[in-house]
Amino acid sequence: MPTALAADLVSDGTADARSLDAQFHSPVIAWFEANARDLPWRHEDAGPWGVMVSEFMLQQTPVSRVLPVYEQWLARWPRPADLAKEAPGEAVRAWGRLGYPRRALRLHGAAVAITERHGGDVPAQHTQLLALPGIGEYTAAAVASFAYGQRHAVLDTNVRRVFARAVTGAQYPPNATTAAERKLARALLPEDERTASRWAAASMELGALVCTAKGEDCARCPLAAQCAWLGAGKPAHEGPARRAQTYAGTDRQVRGKLLAVLREAVTPVPQSALDRVWDEPVQRARALDGLVSDGLVEPLPDGYYRLPLT
Repeated sequence: MPTALAADLVSDGTADARSLDAQFHSPVIAWFEANARDLPWRHEDAGPWGVMVSEFMLQQTPVSRVLPVYEQWLARWPRPADLAKEAPGEAVRAWGRLGYPRRALRLHGAAVAITERHGGDVPAQHTQLLALPGIGEYTAAAVASFAYGQRHAVLDTNVRRVFARAVTGAQYPPNATTAAERKLARALLPEDERTASRWAAASMELGALVCTAKGEDCARCPLAAQCAWLGAGKPAHEGPARRAQTYAGTDRQVRGKLLAVLREAVTPVPQSALDRVWDEPVQRARALDGLVSDGLVEPLPDGYYRLPLT
């Protein structure tokens, strides 16, 4: 059953600050200090740009796949201005097989805007971050919090799952972030900026390592004693069925294969080279049209294609 504190948070979004610190903030932050992974974007020398790059890359992509690409990216483009000078197609090429390559174009667009509007320095103000192309509420809050130590509710899938279980007693959060979740996240924020920033990182790490979607390890969880879901006996998910993402045979897979040919080519590629990577012509054409529409591929005369130059 939910604790009285959890019930207050769910019902009206209020709770005593000292109770929040004792039951939530202190144990989770202490766990984080002892168990946090040593990741390069958490190092002081990563700077705001390193944090921003990591946030773009980590969306829907596991850390193990991001690490090598992140290191190569920062070695090649240590500042936004370095990336802004390159053609957007080079960002797509360097993105490799991280998936969802539109993120590469958005990151390139953000780098251009940072260079033009902010003298090449990632802005610190939340409103300025939100105004950059390709940056939404989550990324703006994450960069402001992790890079600049500001007080913002940072709600990714891992954090939402921790809050759903520990506070509301549900196994999984809704498919899309709700107003109620945002209200709860704000109610849980520590008042002190530095503590709030650590809380954001710690609750995210807890969801990534312990309170996971498929294999929660409640014995290791610093919130086990006050977890509403655990206290209720771990009731099964009652909402809409959670569909696992598929990849094989989808347009996403075809798009990936087409982009792989273009990434590896140093000159424009003929249609015939793209035709060889997927046998089904209708799906192949649909995937290629989608890549062109998204700005990831540039069509040229005589049936040639390349990564975008502008």
